[in-house]
Amino acid sequence: MTIDASLLLQAAAEAAGGQQYPASALYVVATPIGNLADITLRALHVLQLVDAVACEDTRHTAALLRHYGIERPLLAVHEHNEREAAQRVVERLAAGERVAYVSDAGTPAVSDPGARLVAAVQQAGHAVVPVPGASSATAALSAAGDVQPGGFRFVGFLPTKARELEQAVQDLARRPEAQVLFEAPHRIEALAAALAQAAGARRLTMCRELTKQFETIATMTAAELPAWLGTDANRRKGEFVLVLHGQAQAADDALARAEPALRALMEALPLKQAVALAAQLTGAPRNPLYERALQLKGE
Repeated sequence: MTIDASLLLQAAAEAAGGQQYPASALYVVATPIGNLADITLRALHVLQLVDAVACEDTRHTAALLRHYGIERPLLAVHEHNEREAAQRVVERLAAGERVAYVSDAGTPAVSDPGARLVAAVQQAGHAVVPVPGASSATAALSAAGDVQPGGFRFVGFLPTKARELEQAVQDLARRPEAQVLFEAPHRIEALAAALAQAAGARRLTMCRELTKQFETIATMTAAELPAWLGTDANRRKGEFVLVLHGQAQAADDALARAEPALRALMEALPLKQAVALAAQLTGAPRNPLYERALQLKGE
């Protein structure tokens, strides 16, 4: 639906217009990942300020700009023509123009085209100005509740071939930090099976269709994901972002889930036997479970 955007664009200019917007610069503009209301006032101001908008899909971007009452020339810059199209953008910048770059959704050059364009602009000596906004990776992390320190690792899309996918999942399962993965609907079951096999005990947060009407966010162990997807065909539709929680957080979660069994077993068995059986029954790591048993015994 097209909106009467004149007041919105005026508000965007008033809010964002005080900053300097140099000519001969590429503006890397984040756009909504689903809900159109998630665009920023600064993004709207820049999109109406620039001389042209380079974009991943001209049809998609034309609809976005039309929704906000913005008309600008569009330049197709996608994965199949990025090197050649980058040169045309550099020529425009050399002529003193401002050019924005947007991908189909979210922040450009993050598992999307744009990185080669940015590198070409930098190599030509022109400025690159980020205009931050929506990002599915940070949106998923904010809803995951992975509380361990140490940051996260952005992985994006994994290889498509079965053997390469299996190896990639095994590699990430050995890493301790939280990791963010992207996946398409036709491949989500293969990824879920690989994660269940390699990192079954680790917690993960599955985000589907973030910010859209049928947004779904669920946290479970990796071992539970294939069955979760299998219970409803709708759960296998849409675009996916998965957060594989950090190992320390996974261990804490497993320990918390195992404690009721540990307490019950300690009432009937010697401490070491109770710990061994609790670890076997719940999958919790034995050494932290033993330390917790000692604390409970001391209490």
